[in-house]
Amino acid sequence: MKAIVTTGPRPAKDPRALEERDLPMPAPGAGDLRVRIEAVSVNPVDTKLRRAPLPAGTDHRVLGFDAAGTVDAVGDAVRGFAPGDRVYYAGDVTRAGSNAEYQLVDARIVARAPASMDAAQAAALPLTALTAWELMFERMPFSIEGGGTGRTLLVIGGAGGVGSMAIQLGRLAGFRVIATASREETRAWCSGLGAHHVVDHRQPLAPQLQALGFEAVDVALNLADTDHYWDALGELLAPQGHVGLVVEPTGALRIGDPYKAKCIGIHWEFMFARSRFGTADIAEQGRILARVAALVDAGRLRGTLTETLQPISVDTLREAHRRVEGGRSIGKLVLAGW
Repeated sequence: MKAIVTTGPRPAKDPRALEERDLPMPAPGAGDLRVRIEAVSVNPVDTKLRRAPLPAGTDHRVLGFDAAGTVDAVGDAVRGFAPGDRVYYAGDVTRAGSNAEYQLVDARIVARAPASMDAAQAAALPLTALTAWELMFERMPFSIEGGGTGRTLLVIGGAGGVGSMAIQLGRLAGFRVIATASREETRAWCSGLGAHHVVDHRQPLAPQLQALGFEAVDVALNLADTDHYWDALGELLAPQGHVGLVVEPTGALRIGDPYKAKCIGIHWEFMFARSRFGTADIAEQGRILARVAALVDAGRLRGTLTETLQPISVDTLREAHRRVEGGRSIGKLVLAGW
């Protein structure tokens, strides 16, 4: 099968950063699906791993996590899926990725793709939907069934992939949603997704929130820069509030006052934790994706795809990596078709 691999830590512009190879067709294990890949999305984790050393004893790595495609074969122990099913998933950081014509994936972290979406639209959703859902409704003590009613939610980096889902899920849960964005087009994107207010994250947050009538917020999702906003969020969060984090800090964070004094809950989210450590509840990811698909098909969640590059190739993948690393993306960029 055709695959696009990284061969070592190199910048995206380096012609050797990504290359096409013919790899053996993988055979599914007992609990696996083999999926014929039709569309993939690129996330910051892809660029991070491209810049990282290869695993010991290997000369290449297939990246790619978000994917949509058609089941081609199933393992002996798989129940609930059959060849021909349209599926979507976010993959497993410990296994070969989706930048290939075929991929093996644990059936427990897979769901049927939204019926109302094509492959490109579906591929934009899994990783960001899972990240936002797990952070808000599993790491924190809220539920999508009105768990945010009467509370305020601040989403830093609202126009990114995770932010785009967090805004929508926050609205469904009943939060008063305040998103941050700094450009006219990103502000419009956040408002279109349902944010009640949009403030500029390049300017001090407190005065902007106060001007809107908010002296404090109940929940903050810092999806952009953990270090930069740490002190400001400590002051902005209400007593017994919650902060959600997805970006590794560059230095030590002070978790004493005001975080300690206010009993602020600090919650980390890493979407690959379940698959990486083989947790007992790994199948919950498949169930979450099934719920997301149902909400999409019911018109309660909208897609976040903003651009599709075709076909899936070394050139389009390199361009997608370059754009993601540029930090100015809106929603999700997808590659479709071989």
